Amino acid sequence: MPELPEVETVRAGVDSWVTGRIIDQVDIQHPRAVRRHIGGATDLADRLRGELVTGTGRRGKYMWLVLESGDALVVHLGMSGQLLIQPRSAQRETHLRVNISFTDVGSELRFVDQRTFGGVFLDSLTGVAPDAVAHIALDPFDPKFDVQSTARVMKTKRTEVKRVLLDQTVVSGIGNIYADEALWRSKINWATNADVISVARLVGLLEDAHAVMAQALSAGGTSFDALYVNVNGASGYFDRQLAVYGKGAQPCPRCGTAIVREQFMNRSSFRCPRCQRGKPRREAI
Repeated sequence: MPELPEVETVRAGVDSWVTGRIIDQVDIQHPRAVRRHIGGATDLADRLRGELVTGTGRRGKYMWLVLESGDALVVHLGMSGQLLIQPRSAQRETHLRVNISFTDVGSELRFVDQRTFGGVFLDSLTGVAPDAVAHIALDPFDPKFDVQSTARVMKTKRTEVKRVLLDQTVVSGIGNIYADEALWRSKINWATNADVISVARLVGLLEDAHAVMAQALSAGGTSFDALYVNVNGASGYFDRQLAVYGKGAQPCPRCGTAIVREQFMNRSSFRCPRCQRGKPRREAI
């Protein structure tokens, strides 16, 4: 699933292409793509027609188009969603789900989703984020993100620290890839309970998560297959700089020990068994 750097890369690309444009037509090709819009496909298309896009926003893994009416068109990419900017003359993609054209007859905005886990829906924008997204915690790139307060919340959790990093009600935007990378940088075993880690180390972990995601953002994100691309269809290349994620049996860049792959929440977790040793009983606060 795309994480914060990938979604931010897409948001920035969409922003440069659609802000200031008026929506003309919305062609919905698959009902699952708009399943979260209560009024259904016809209502969504009717309400978007004639709307001026005044900007874009993002929180964690959600992004949205800001509309002049005060609503927002919220987008979640799911496992395989793509937002592409395409000329009207371009052949439509096999897995095209929603096509948005504009009154200036320039390039279209296309939502393509092979697995149909993602989707778009209209929501009220009564604050800085759409109502449906407001419960999600701030991410490390938000200007109002408080790293100290977030670390203190993390320390109250009596569960694996990686599970806490993935909890979008604690801190948003961090997924499996960047959690493993941040934990490696902080030399913390993912299976260590968050409540036995000092607040200072949790602050450092969050700062490492911000740093690794900032580097990934500058590289256009991480692409392990053709499903994640930016709005121009180009893949990110941060996978070349990953230290541990997906590097099972390869040498740790820091100490040379073979990286191990372990099962975690029906997925994989990667760590260096020397740099990130077994679970400690207790750390000093």
